[in-house]
Amino acid sequence: MFPASTKILVVDDLLTMRKLVSRCLKDLGFTNITEADDGATAWPILEFAAQTATPFQLIISDWNMPKTPGIQLLKKVRGSDLTKHLPFIFITAEAEMGQVKEAIVSGASNYITKPFTPATLRDKLTAVYAMLAARKT
Repeated sequence: MFPASTKILVVDDLLTMRKLVSRCLKDLGFTNITEADDGATAWPILEFAAQTATPFQLIISDWNMPKTPGIQLLKKVRGSDLTKHLPFIFITAEAEMGQVKEAIVSGASNYITKPFTPATLRDKLTAVYAMLAARKT
């Protein structure tokens, strides 16, 4: 599992969903959580953090957002040398196989469909962390 101090960015246009995800993360022991209300808001936050040597270590994002959807944020993250390595997990209502495939092809680390449980979030975080650890060995 990721360390409790992992710097996490939660991106969702719905305040209630951001708070729900943040609460689940806090219940799992995480202490360094930042929220953004859209991909358009998230990108400058990610970029600034990376440029100031305080980079994020994990992104959890919704897919459907009005200005910059999560899939566009993912593609931007993967296209930048500053952020391309970041684990990126979708939490979204989009369960269509075509969208799941697009997320995976675009570089998503994992995918959670709403509604979800804290246990599902924990399991996906554990799986992503194990995948990252395996890459390092």
